[in-house]
Amino acid sequence: MKKFFKFEELGTNYRTEFTAGLTTFLAMAYILFVNPITLAADGATGMPAGAVFTATALAAAVGTLIMGLLAKYPVALAPGMGLNAFFSYTVVLGWGIPWETALAGVLASGLIFIILTLTGIRETIINAIPANLKMAVGAGIGLFIAFIGFQNSGIIVGNDATLVGLGDLSAGPTLLAIFGIFVTVILLALDIKGGVFYGMIVTVIAGIIAGLIQPPSGLNDIVGSVPSLGPTFGQAFVHFGDIFTGQMLVVILTFLFVDFFDTAGTLVAVASKAGLMRDNKLPRAGKALFSDSAATVVGAALGTSTTTSYVESTTGVSAGGRSGFTAVVTAGLFILALFFSPLLGMVTSEVTAPALIIVGVLMCTTLKEIEWDKFEIAVPAFLTIITMPLAYSIATGIAIGFVFYPVTMVVKGKAKEINPIMWLLFVIFILYFLFLI
Repeated sequence: MKKFFKFEELGTNYRTEFTAGLTTFLAMAYILFVNPITLAADGATGMPAGAVFTATALAAAVGTLIMGLLAKYPVALAPGMGLNAFFSYTVVLGWGIPWETALAGVLASGLIFIILTLTGIRETIINAIPANLKMAVGAGIGLFIAFIGFQNSGIIVGNDATLVGLGDLSAGPTLLAIFGIFVTVILLALDIKGGVFYGMIVTVIAGIIAGLIQPPSGLNDIVGSVPSLGPTFGQAFVHFGDIFTGQMLVVILTFLFVDFFDTAGTLVAVASKAGLMRDNKLPRAGKALFSDSAATVVGAALGTSTTTSYVESTTGVSAGGRSGFTAVVTAGLFILALFFSPLLGMVTSEVTAPALIIVGVLMCTTLKEIEWDKFEIAVPAFLTIITMPLAYSIATGIAIGFVFYPVTMVVKGKAKEINPIMWLLFVIFILYFLFLI
């Protein structure tokens, strides 16, 4: 085992790798409860939260295990934040697409991702899209996620005069969410690993004390049998024939696009922090990207939105993780987590709202990378970012940014800097606005 993971070469050992794996798990364990609530959207989408919980844990375990054994990186995977919100609030609730068909779209994006990775086309497409727009997409998704968190908590509500406004901040559930935000912010400010997860635990305890959350009556309310995958398993294959529409093309492209850059950015960030980069290149990049795309296919088959590499893996690296064994440990912990599904009943939308808001904050750190002093860049970047929360659609934000980018660049006399692929995307998104909105 030591030889397989190259412990001596990487200067690590079992104890360090186990600690790193545990640290990574705690840093991203919140997804076990946030993802089912997001995809179910309080029952509005029709997806069963129990089945999604199981799919989430299994997709994370399988994807992380593939990454650890194949690519041998200390990188963990799970259903991605942002894409799960896009799945529920834009695709299913906004466009009225059944969740089964949406899962088929996730499956299609994963299969395309595998093909693009194996053929090397993926690198060409990534290089064609300006770095500024990539950063804008990440920040826009952050604002979108945070907005959903503010809504779920009751901090922001609908307002007939101004569209949105402050909710009743004296309401019990809203106060609980505000408390959770403060706790989570404090924990993260103190650099406590797994601060988001611990923040949820503290918020649940506070909710029980305040009488807002039903406390467990016994061990059966904490540890129980694994919820059945029956309602979601295989639905992506059953409904695969429903994806051949113009609207689903946009859905698939959005899943694919966001996963593209989320994965690339995460892998580079983790590898850099671990000192695994060689000549500014990522060793075994093909295997790492294949692991990520395979995880999306597995997750879709099980019944969850796009599974992707998690930047929280850097917490494990900070704890000393250097090899794929870190990922193997994290995968094992996700398997153990399957038996804690009864806790789902105590993790309400007010409990998960702080996690959504804080993740939104972290995603908005990419704003500093955008060249705001260049007007031809600032316009498409800003429109991408602001449209996502205002239009309640990640796809629409991407579309607007990609339509304005060629326009501003041409007017500035920089037409030669526009990659042909960007012109193709320009045409696709013009058609999107004309026929699909």
